[in-house]
Amino acid sequence: MILLTMFSNAYSQDFAYKPINPAFGGDTFNHQWLMASAQAQNDHKNDLSRSMYDEDPMEEFQENLNRLVLNQLSRNIIDTQFGEDGIQEGTYQLGNYEIIVGAGSDGMNVGITDLTTGNQTNVLVPHF
Repeated sequence: MILLTMFSNAYSQDFAYKPINPAFGGDTFNHQWLMASAQAQNDHKNDLSRSMYDEDPMEEFQENLNRLVLNQLSRNIIDTQFGEDGIQEGTYQLGNYEIIVGAGSDGMNVGITDLTTGNQTNVLVPHF
């Protein structure tokens, strides 16, 4: 009997779950702690050690000049191969590439074939 009376007075409490992450309804003051914890565990470091102020102006000038020279060179090659009027319909051979240009209903179709590998690319240039 004593055992029955002893266990009949047992009490319990409600289990209440409260999320920690503010994105899931947790306390907004946990944000800083969660960010600090995540950054401490982050093994990946950003390679942003160079800022825009660390760049050498002469190096940037040289890169821009190289781009301009290569751009002008490619324009001259295109003008030499296709003329001043641009690309006309026909088949062209440029090194290891065969370029087939033809008019289509939606614009100009340009097919490029790499003769060494057989890879092909088709480009549609729409009418303006």
